[in-house]
Amino acid sequence: MDTIVGMRTFVAVAAELSFTQGANRVGISTKMASKYIGQLESKLGVQLFNRTTRSVTLTETGRSYYERCIPLLDQFDELEGLVQSQHAELAGPIRLTAPTGFGSSQLVEAIAPFQLNHPKVNFDLQLSDHLVAVVEEGFDLAIRFGKLEDSSLIARRLMNMRVVICASPKYLKEHGKPEHPKALSTHNCLLLQTPKDNESWEFKINNKVTSFRVNGSSKANSPRAIAHLAANGLGIGRCPLYAVEPFLRTGKLELLFEDIEATEFALYAIYPHSRHLTARIRAFIDHLIEHYQQ
Repeated sequence: MDTIVGMRTFVAVAAELSFTQGANRVGISTKMASKYIGQLESKLGVQLFNRTTRSVTLTETGRSYYERCIPLLDQFDELEGLVQSQHAELAGPIRLTAPTGFGSSQLVEAIAPFQLNHPKVNFDLQLSDHLVAVVEEGFDLAIRFGKLEDSSLIARRLMNMRVVICASPKYLKEHGKPEHPKALSTHNCLLLQTPKDNESWEFKINNKVTSFRVNGSSKANSPRAIAHLAANGLGIGRCPLYAVEPFLRTGKLELLFEDIEATEFALYAIYPHSRHLTARIRAFIDHLIEHYQQ
């Protein structure tokens, strides 16, 4: 067994606290992951995991080994990436996470040309509408909207995305088209669940940002879900432009208050301070910046 392979397997299993999920992360069978960990423990002369039929946990020694393995593997990847960059060929895995709606559409479209140009780079894309712990869950980077709260992470701005108000022609025909934001209080507004106050919608009126209270019968934690609800005539929605673009093209949704929109979300590529970016990850982030600026 190659020591680096054993260390990568160990880090994956430790991050997931599961031999099955850890094996999936590095692309091997559960049986092979168990074999590598056993060989690593024999070589080190220590037990790294406590195993039961129901759980896998790190021993005290295993946790110390895990904390030291991560920077060593990062440095190895950086060295490997440096050599690759000098030969103009990128290779290896990139593990990233992104919001479900954006990741399954716009991000996938951005990944495709990069992977065609660098066929030896492999992507492991995990989509979630929940805030994922980048370091703890072993991601190389995360794609996120909004202000960065975690100071242990570095953020590179990729683009700004409009936040728009939309409704279906069917809803507007039945309930009337609001001519001013204050009229939204008489409409069923579809609420996107966010860490911020989702019952106050902002508009820029006379060069001043003003908030208007809204309410409604439905809420969701996914922008794409809000767009679908609005497209089905259930209310007026507010969400990032990417979520409603497919419905705008087909005429199932139309935009309201375009001239007084006040909110944008910044899109960021986020990665740990401690992580030495490999050539492939640096190149991918640069690609994303160029892609979204276009």
